[in-house]
Amino acid sequence: MDRVFDGLSILEANPHADVTSVRKNTHNDELSDEIDVVVYAEFKDNHALAAYKVHPLYQQSIDIVRPLRDLRVAADITF
Repeated sequence: MDRVFDGLSILEANPHADVTSVRKNTHNDELSDEIDVVVYAEFKDNHALAAYKVHPLYQQSIDIVRPLRDLRVAADITF
């Protein structure tokens, strides 16, 4: 899990997000323990999100994490 965490932490340096936080799940919820690392990010608009996803740091993170992960869950919302 540490290599996954380190790979995802690269995303915190991506300049296109207003907020990015990468944290290890504390596994306090006894009904769900599938997720080990959470990436939370906020974007001013969909253009910022698109720029985030094409930034080289995003690809660098994918290159590290994808071969190591069993599950990926993503949710995008707008207000």
